[in-house]
Amino acid sequence: MDFVSTTPDDRRRCRVLDIPVDACRDVRAAALGLHARGGGRIVTLNAEMTMTARANPELRRAIASAELVIPDGAGVVWALSRQGVKVVRSPGIELAWTLLSYAAAHQWRVALIGASPEVMSALQQNLPDQLPGLNLVMAVHGYQPEEAWPGLKSQLLGLQPDLILIALGVPRQETWSQAIGSGVAGLWMGVGGSFDVWAGVKTRAPSWMGRFQIEWLYRLIQEPSRWRRMLSLPQFVWEVIRKGERATR
Repeated sequence: MDFVSTTPDDRRRCRVLDIPVDACRDVRAAALGLHARGGGRIVTLNAEMTMTARANPELRRAIASAELVIPDGAGVVWALSRQGVKVVRSPGIELAWTLLSYAAAHQWRVALIGASPEVMSALQQNLPDQLPGLNLVMAVHGYQPEEAWPGLKSQLLGLQPDLILIALGVPRQETWSQAIGSGVAGLWMGVGGSFDVWAGVKTRAPSWMGRFQIEWLYRLIQEPSRWRRMLSLPQFVWEVIRKGERATR
């Protein structure tokens, strides 16, 4: 089994197709522990991101330097199980919502970056009602002109938020948070399409599809344009089997 390190909060850093991922009993506890130690970056790894990272050195570095990489996808959980590492799938959208709820209850300063202007507007209106006490210090959509980003970066760092959720898509959200958030206080987390779900623009797959590990099919039905990206899923399975990643003792 390829362990890189063991941390005080019971995390073990493993690898799937040479991309790091953490095995831990409780991702919520691991994330809150990370905040207590001064903060860091959280990455939610699935099969699609794994394959992208193998071809994208910048994304690979962003994942490798993150303080917490959680097994978001069923494919990553399956690949770890072939190494003898038993973990529970930890959807990033659920961890992000848990952290938002905790932030509201503990007066954390929260920043939201990304998604469309319409989605961000909906979040600004809806989230305070859903999470009383939420201290939303920054909420900026992702469709900004290129020249606006340096100023937004300075503003964001000046606000010193405790939780920064970034919905800019893979790999941009991971590389952007690495460039800005490395060594900076607070929890930095890429959340993909979570904002769209929270705003009611999209819906999550039914729970039964999650049990059968076919949520990817639901996403494909919602976004048929994703079909090319979905080709990475059988490639992922083939590579894991071909490389024979199993536990070594």
